[in-house]
Amino acid sequence: MTRRKFLNHAALGALTASALTAGRSAEANGEKGEMPLIVSTWPFGKAANEAALKILLQGGALLDAVEQGIWVTESAGDASVGLSGSPNAAGVVQLDACIMNGSDHKAGSVAGLEGIRHPISAARRVMEKTRHVLLVGEGARMFALEEGLESVELNSRERYDQWQKQRAAQRAKPAEKKPANHDTIALLVLGADGNLAGGCSTSGLGGKLPGRVGDSPIIGSGLYVDNEVGAAGATGLGENVMRYCASFLIVEFMRQGMLPHEACSQVIRRIMRSEPKGAKLSINFVALDKRGRYGAAGTDEGFQYSVTTPTSSLVLPNPGLGPSDR
Repeated sequence: MTRRKFLNHAALGALTASALTAGRSAEANGEKGEMPLIVSTWPFGKAANEAALKILLQGGALLDAVEQGIWVTESAGDASVGLSGSPNAAGVVQLDACIMNGSDHKAGSVAGLEGIRHPISAARRVMEKTRHVLLVGEGARMFALEEGLESVELNSRERYDQWQKQRAAQRAKPAEKKPANHDTIALLVLGADGNLAGGCSTSGLGGKLPGRVGDSPIIGSGLYVDNEVGAAGATGLGENVMRYCASFLIVEFMRQGMLPHEACSQVIRRIMRSEPKGAKLSINFVALDKRGRYGAAGTDEGFQYSVTTPTSSLVLPNPGLGPSDR
């Protein structure tokens, strides 16, 4: 490594450490964090955060920031979000998404949606143009088409053949560690005016049974937003999130006075107590509160999350559960 590269790496490390220290200090002192604030899951959330921030700084609405931020990930060619995501066992990509507004608790979701470029937009249309919260399958697709959302024809046969080859290769090398086959973009936004909104989008578990729906479009599981308290979002194995209404529970813990990281950690501990010891849970959460404080926790060692404000945009490591004092 050259001296210049070493200094650049050192500066980046110092910046990250400084940001983390500042965040912890603000939490410990009960101070307000910087606003607007966008927090999302995984490194790919950073680009989504920055797109959302741009909307806000231009005077755009909170829901526009959520929707257009998630568009970035849905269009990025990721193997777990959008139409580029992993197909189900029949070779078909079925997408799940939801959006929620904290000020009035309005929400919209779609599940098992096929061939629509931006499922987050379909979810928003459900929220704003129907009296419903969740549309699924062909009904969700018909609604999206009626709303003029972009559709794309996919080669299901080709997708199915690719999936079969991947599955055969995994079975031939059982000793090798299998890569994670799905992630989710959960994006939370706190505006400068103190209002909150959030969204979630995924292609779900690769090789899932046709019609399987995970936690992502389920309000209270993959996402929950409450203007009085804060917001939380999830990524990981959906079945392990939705059985505990995890995002709702995180927000309720923050309502009781817990800081975001503590609330995420306590929910994970509660789930761990109910699951067999040593179970592979694969549950990870991000959260922020009304005061602009944020946090995350997860069981996956490689989990990372993205935090963006007008003065910084960082990808931060899984902070772990931390000490338990409750």
